[in-house]
Amino acid sequence: MRALADPLRLQIVSLLAHETLCTTHLIAETGARQTNLSNHLRVLREAGVVETEPCGRYTYYRLRPEVLESLSEKLSALAATARSSADVRRPC
Repeated sequence: MRALADPLRLQIVSLLAHETLCTTHLIAETGARQTNLSNHLRVLREAGVVETEPCGRYTYYRLRPEVLESLSEKLSALAATARSSADVRRPC
C-alpha cells in the first residue's frame, strides 16, 4: 500500500494500466524530473507492482495486475471485517 500512497506513483500506475511505457513517456506524461521518476519507479519495482523490459537503451515498465488484484482482495476482506465488527468494543 505504501507504494501506491504517493500521488505520483498512483499516477504512474494509472498510466501503466493503459499501456506499457518507457521512462521517456512517463516523464512526458507526469512532468516529473527523471531522477524523481526513477526513484518512484524503483519503489514500485521493489513492491512488485511493476516489472521492467529492457529494449535497447530504453527500459519499458509494465503493470503487474495480479499484484493489484491481490491488494484489492485483501482490502475488500478488511472492509468486510470492519463492517461486521463495527459494534464490537473491547471493555476497558
